[in-house]
Amino acid sequence: MSDAQRDGAAERLYRVLVDDDEDHGRGQLDDEVAEAVPGNASRQVVAMTLQKAGDLIVDAKTVLSWLLAALGAPAGLTGLLVPIRESGSMLPQAALVPLVRRRAVRKWVWVAGALLQAAAVVLMALIAATLDGAVAGVALLVALALFSLARSLSSIASKDVLGRTLPKGARGQITGYATIGAGVASITVGLGLRILGGEDATPTTFAWLLAGAAVAWVLAAAVFSRVQEAPGDRDDADDGDGAIRRAVGLLRDDAPFRRFVLARTLLLVSALSPPFVVALATEQGGAGLQGLGAFIISSGIAALIGGRLWGRLADRSSRRVMMLAAGLSSLVVVVFLGILLLDGAREVTLLYPLTYLALALVHHGSRIGRKTYVVDLAEGNQRTDYVAVSNTAIGVLLLVTGAITSAIAVLGAEAALASLALLGAVGVLVSGSLPEVSAGDGS
Repeated sequence: MSDAQRDGAAERLYRVLVDDDEDHGRGQLDDEVAEAVPGNASRQVVAMTLQKAGDLIVDAKTVLSWLLAALGAPAGLTGLLVPIRESGSMLPQAALVPLVRRRAVRKWVWVAGALLQAAAVVLMALIAATLDGAVAGVALLVALALFSLARSLSSIASKDVLGRTLPKGARGQITGYATIGAGVASITVGLGLRILGGEDATPTTFAWLLAGAAVAWVLAAAVFSRVQEAPGDRDDADDGDGAIRRAVGLLRDDAPFRRFVLARTLLLVSALSPPFVVALATEQGGAGLQGLGAFIISSGIAALIGGRLWGRLADRSSRRVMMLAAGLSSLVVVVFLGILLLDGAREVTLLYPLTYLALALVHHGSRIGRKTYVVDLAEGNQRTDYVAVSNTAIGVLLLVTGAITSAIAVLGAEAALASLALLGAVGVLVSGSLPEVSAGDGS
């Protein structure tokens, strides 16, 4: 197929799938990039889908927890998985801003991050295949830390490239379609584990899964490298001290951005609640690969349902999507806790993956909403600052919130879930106070 035929096919597919007003949307972009919007959209959907498929295997809440158990690692190491995975990719971002701002074309930062993530996942696979016990557990946490640091590069660059190569009114939908693609991969892997996994989770099985995830990141890097991005502003004079001063200044002086960071913190209810649901499920038995498969399938179904729905809603009003995500997360947790009070409810095995499904569905709305909001809120190099500073701030706040929630969990997983539901309720109010920045009018 010739380049012209590929471009024509991409344009037709884009018009079918994306609700994009070309007059007010593509006119904001460089002329060459505006013509390449359909191709850029398809490449970013494919690359993000491959990345999300890899993320499915390197999931600290489910797969890596099962892997630590299979390796015979001390149970105490499991509690470090989520903080290392999430905070490790967020905390360095403000310091990485100078590195990104010195580059006129930002897609190569994303590609470098993807390849480094692939290398870290290969290391995890080798650990799963060759080590066991406490040594394997510590080594896996080190590899996960390296993975998270590499992820920070892709994270800080992805929103920048999204804003430079796609117009307002299409960004949320493209992110949503990538989520749908990840959902298909999730259901495929989950069904495979349910059918072929059996009751025992062997390290060799996990090693092969991790090797497949590494291949997904390499392919993602190859696809993303073909995104057409016009060179933008660069700042060769930027340094680490300037990045720190800019971060402090943004949080101090930029009220809309500060409220966004606060709202995003309160959206953590959908991210921090699932591990407690999984913990309650494992108390009822069934910690083999078949049990893991049920939760992975739940994640996939949530992605298939939520990707397109939340993407379209986010392009109309990402602020309202954040409000809905916060409120619905709290509602799901409250309903789940209420059901647990009923006689015999805890023994109903299906309750836990269904609750996980509901939380995963809402979490997709949270992620798509806040990603679309921060991309639409800023322009140019300011977008790099917004993404990096908000992620670094959230990394710190995630550690604080996680520590508080863990302390409350001493009273039981139910107590921790109740505290998270309260956070989500406050998040509705804070998200509602944000200014409207989306292409739609929010009505």
